[in-house]
Amino acid sequence: MTSQSSTPHPLYARLTPQGVPPRPVRAPRTPPPPVRTSPRALRTGLAAGAGLVLALWLVQAAPSLWLDALFATFAHLSGLLAGYGILVMLLLMARVPAIEHGIGADRLARWHALGGRYVLTLVLSHAALALCAVSAHNGTDVLTAALGLLGYPGLAAATAGTAALAAVGISSARAARRRLRHETWRALHLLTYLGTALAFAHQLSGPDLAGGPLAAWLWTMLHTTVAVLLFWYRLIVPVRQVLRHGLRISEVRTEGPDVVSIVIEGLALDALRAEPGQFFRWRFLDRRLWRTSLPFSLSAPPRNDTLRITVKACGDHTRRVRRLRPGVRVWATGPFGAMTAHRRTRRKVLLLAGGVGITPMRALFETLPGGPGDLTLLYRAGNAAQLVLRDELETIAEARGAALHYLLGPSDGPFDPLAPRALDNLVPGLPEHDVYLCGPPGMARAAITALKRAGVPASRIHAERFTF
Repeated sequence: MTSQSSTPHPLYARLTPQGVPPRPVRAPRTPPPPVRTSPRALRTGLAAGAGLVLALWLVQAAPSLWLDALFATFAHLSGLLAGYGILVMLLLMARVPAIEHGIGADRLARWHALGGRYVLTLVLSHAALALCAVSAHNGTDVLTAALGLLGYPGLAAATAGTAALAAVGISSARAARRRLRHETWRALHLLTYLGTALAFAHQLSGPDLAGGPLAAWLWTMLHTTVAVLLFWYRLIVPVRQVLRHGLRISEVRTEGPDVVSIVIEGLALDALRAEPGQFFRWRFLDRRLWRTSLPFSLSAPPRNDTLRITVKACGDHTRRVRRLRPGVRVWATGPFGAMTAHRRTRRKVLLLAGGVGITPMRALFETLPGGPGDLTLLYRAGNAAQLVLRDELETIAEARGAALHYLLGPSDGPFDPLAPRALDNLVPGLPEHDVYLCGPPGMARAAITALKRAGVPASRIHAERFTF
């Protein structure tokens, strides 16, 4: 279960082309800490915004016991909350660095998915309540009221926007998403922008903002702010990075069965302020891959204007990555992710990796501050042949006086190396550690459960999981 290297291996020695003198290795740069928004601060801000929307509704609500008035009043409330909720969903996915680096892309994605269900419910509730209000007011059935409302341009646009948002919601259901290609799913999500624009036009022209010009101005400024953030961070910043850094693949190196490391060179990469533990979304401008943006973590700290990722072939796109050649241009957006050194709260740290999840852990293993005995890395794999970057891990462990343990064996074997007692035996004083975790979903869930049972508080378990 435990292995240490007997002969040191110089880091990156295997990444130097034969016959070419290695460039001097510069110590990993510690970038200035970026501005980060904490989860509590973001939740508080979003809740305050919802409170203001509720106050806007209360100001213009007219108390009445007539059935049509009651339906109309609550239709206005659900419409305002739905419009605000759509803006929140867009903000969460705008890739604003302060939010991404403070909260984490995985948590934002889960909040986005959960919030999307509430927003779609509010949109459909708004439509149903508005139909009931018109039907009660005119004394007609709901179908007749619906056909009459479609004659108004603003309501026809709102209906189209509702249909666009419903299509996005249906495509995001687990059963539907499993059947859709990722590119198709992302294309369908572009309908969110159309639905938002149509809903905004409907609200400005309808009774939802009947409180006066000040309410309409504030609503417009809120939409404009979110639109500017989306345009800047999802379009302008990525294009600027491409033009400024000129990323190209400099080497593709086999690391093991179905695993390769890709070294990417560029200009002035310090400006990216990438930190160990973070990831980029990579678009390789190859005829078979240029349509797809692939998220891969850095498997080594940035240095000498190079970035490195390590990829295991586990699908069509990752198998194509193995066949890339030096010289291919790369479009990278990021960095993203919050599983970095800033989350650390204790002197002692446990890094727990499974499979190719070792990549961000390897970068953290080299760079997290600490003396001998402060760092422990547990690496879970089916067998020794599946260990990735083994030589580098052993070199780092020897140089830093850190503990390195390999937890080998099938996941359905008689002995569970991730059981609470096994973890506690391997890592003395485990409850006093910070834990960084990255691995397959099943392994990550089992590890989190075991860590909690072993006494590690949930607030000190730092993981990014991309299943929601």
